Order: sequence, then C-alpha cells, then structure tokens
Amino acid sequence: MTRRALATAVLLALPALAAAQMGPVPPPPRQATPGVLQEIGFDQKLGEQVPLDLAFKDETGRDVKLGDYFGRKPVVLSLVYYECPMLCTISLNGLAGALEVLSFVPGQEFEVLTVSFDPKEGPVLAAAKKKAYMARYKRPEAHAGWHFLTGPKESVDRLTKAVGFRYVWDQETKQFAHPAGILVATPDGKIANYLFGVEYSPKDLRLALVDAAGGKIGNAVDQVLLYCYQYDPKTGRYSAAILNVVRLGGLLTVLALGAFILTTSRRRRGEARERSRA
Repeated sequence: MTRRALATAVLLALPALAAAQMGPVPPPPRQATPGVLQEIGFDQKLGEQVPLDLAFKDETGRDVKLGDYFGRKPVVLSLVYYECPMLCTISLNGLAGALEVLSFVPGQEFEVLTVSFDPKEGPVLAAAKKKAYMARYKRPEAHAGWHFLTGPKESVDRLTKAVGFRYVWDQETKQFAHPAGILVATPDGKIANYLFGVEYSPKDLRLALVDAAGGKIGNAVDQVLLYCYQYDPKTGRYSAAILNVVRLGGLLTVLALGAFILTTSRRRRGEARERSRA
C-alpha cells in the first residue's frame, strides 16, 4: 500500500477515533424525538430511597406494604403492566431467562418484585402472570420469592417517581408507552443499579445483586442505553434505535479497517526488508 493511501485511510478513521475518545454516542436530542417518546424513559436515581410504606396487593389479594419485601435481601424490581401486548412480556421473559441461568434463587439470596404500573389492574391478572412464570422458571422455592403486585394510583405514582420510571398513556394506540429495564435495590431500599433493555446478562445481574447485598451503589449507565428500545407511536411498537446501531457499527468497521491496513502495511514492509537482505 502506498503512503498516500495509508494517509487517506488514517484521515478517514480520525473522526470515528475522535468520537470514541469523547465517549459514547449521545442519545438523540429530546426535541428531535416523537411527542410520546419525549415523555418516557428512566431517570437514574442511584442511592435514593424507595418508599417502603406504599400499599399494594399481592397476587393472592392480600394487602401488603412494599417494605414487607425489604430488610434482609437485595430486591430486583421490574415495572410492567400485565395486559401489555408486547414489551412487558418480552422484558419479563428476559428477566426469567437470566434467573434460569443464575445460581442465586429468589426467596433465598434475593427477592423479585414485579409491580404493575396500571392501577386498573388487580390481583387476578397478577396471579395469572405469576402462574405463567412459575411454570416457566421451574424452581419451586422461587414461589415465595417472586412477587406480583398491583396497587392504587397513589402508590404507583409515588413508586414510579421514586425510581425515575417515566411512562404515558398513548391514546392513539390505547397502550402505555414506557421504557424497558429493571433495577436492583439494597436490602434497606436504596436504588443500587439499573439494567436496561429486554434481555439481562446473568453475570451483570449477579454482580448487581452482590453489590446491592453489601450496600454498594453502582454507577450511572450510559444514557445511550436508554434509547436501545424506543416506542414508535405510529406503529405502537418498540424497535431498536437504528441511528445508534449504525453509528456504533460504523465506528467498529472503521477501527477494524484501520487495524487491518496498519497490520498489512507493516507486514509488507517487513517482507520487503527480508527480500532486500536476501
């Protein structure tokens, strides 16, 4: 390869390299997102207290307080609504999939709280959802450690605000628009970690539980991850944020190309030197 070609390739790679040094690709500006999308997301409130006095009902219809599930073990909290036609089921499947791999068991090393943010839902729906996931999870001891709750609007509003979960009702599609993710809290109810998306790494979840059990508060996740799944009010679906995927793919491609060019150039210079010595 000529020096001119190598210089051109390096120049092409510089913008991507500069972007990589500046940090992750920022999320799209709020004013550039659709109206509904501007109102949903997770505000990371690490270290803040989950209100433990909130009143809910469990899947049996029994009156409970959120604090009933705290005190001795870390808690995984997932916010869903049970009649969600798509995303909530995908997110719960992702959580169940991670739990199936995890050596820890709900009810032993930690608790799981799945709470409906739709105050119109009640224990009947919660019981049906629990039955479905207990059948999938197939660990009988988890029955006492994975709880499905419903509650009044006041409790839902206070809980979602406390953990930074922003959602809205989309009148056009007759669905809730909401983010995807779970959070892990310490035994005394401090928010320790957020895990975003619809699939959760068992390793990341385990580390988050270990940290939370020791009272350790994690670091804020890059905001770009909040846009991995976006709600499209026109279709009523959530999809990958293509712009961020393309940017990341482009950066990786340029870096790989640059590494290939430099490696090839060095090898050819080495071969040239060997031939000149022969």
